[in-house]
Amino acid sequence: MATLMAGAMSVVLYSAHLNFPKEIKGLRDWAAALVLLVAGVGIFALHGNSNILLLAANVVMTWGLGLMLIGTEKFYRLRPSWRLFHITWLCIVIGLAYWLWIKPSFATRVAISSVLVFILHARAIYIICKNGERHFSTGFFGSLMLIESLLVITRGILALSSDADVNLMGAGRFASLYLAAAQFMTLMMTVGFMTVCTRRLQILLERRSTLDPLTQILNRRGFAEIYAKEHAMMRRQGSTMTLLNIDVDHFKKINDTYGHAGGDQVLIGVADTIAKAVRISDHVARFGGEEFLVLLPDTGLAPALQITERIQTAMRKPRPGRPGCTVSMGVACQTDPDESLDRLLIRADQAMYCAKQNGRNRYEIAPQSGSEPTFGHSIERDAMSECRL
Repeated sequence: MATLMAGAMSVVLYSAHLNFPKEIKGLRDWAAALVLLVAGVGIFALHGNSNILLLAANVVMTWGLGLMLIGTEKFYRLRPSWRLFHITWLCIVIGLAYWLWIKPSFATRVAISSVLVFILHARAIYIICKNGERHFSTGFFGSLMLIESLLVITRGILALSSDADVNLMGAGRFASLYLAAAQFMTLMMTVGFMTVCTRRLQILLERRSTLDPLTQILNRRGFAEIYAKEHAMMRRQGSTMTLLNIDVDHFKKINDTYGHAGGDQVLIGVADTIAKAVRISDHVARFGGEEFLVLLPDTGLAPALQITERIQTAMRKPRPGRPGCTVSMGVACQTDPDESLDRLLIRADQAMYCAKQNGRNRYEIAPQSGSEPTFGHSIERDAMSECRL
């Protein structure tokens, strides 16, 4: 039943490989590993008195366990240990062949295979502990790997140090317990790997829901979530924040001249330039079309203007192989924690339109406002009126 379940789990893993995002790697290797383990059990069941089939069964199952390690390494974006994989199964072939035909010793064969399999599991445990995130799924997966490795090495130690019956074809108590536990743990390790894969899928989906797919910076939703956190911090600490509203100048002309593909490259370049010009604590978002926002936490007007000028300077530099462009910027400083995000956005937007009206390729500073605006009016018309005032 455990073997049949392993075969079913291989189908589940391969289906996940086909349907999960490509960033989640290792599923196909784990699916292939289970197929090999099932095949190894089948060969072992049919081997009878054939030492060749016995050797083949051990090699095939070692391939399966090795692919579990390879899949785990791929999942954590590490270089697969193919050298260790090949060394392990070749040692199985040489060691088992020697102690099968030249100097027959069942205990030595068990010890050799146990040590080699333990090395594969130990490598996987090291990778999980070093690269896994601090989460229940990682602890669950690593614990299952640890239990399986302890089972394997215990059998190897008992084979050499006692008269315990470690022959899995026998009727001893240890053989029964080992078979049940080992087969169960193989299935549970697969469940553990699916758990960390599901966790990775959750993180990816959350990230995609808050990132702009073109520029890979925050989108509206991501910006709103970040602003809520920074605003709560601002209220607790009594600090200030500054918002920059950045709009690409003459973007329609860029699209008409270079096509939408060229326009997309401009947007990607603008996002990259802004991200490199700001601090690591600042947040950059694409708010729609050619409009970008930069939130500067714990930043007053004077340091915010330094960052604004740095962005303007960076944008004016020529970019080989990419259409050049400039930006108009509106700067709005929030000192009142009771001011709403909508009001802050409107003030920054009005200042940006003033920069447009005053010649583009520049920035304007929004005046402080202590009252909520009347919604439903044209922001552009209000901004033009304010510029004239």
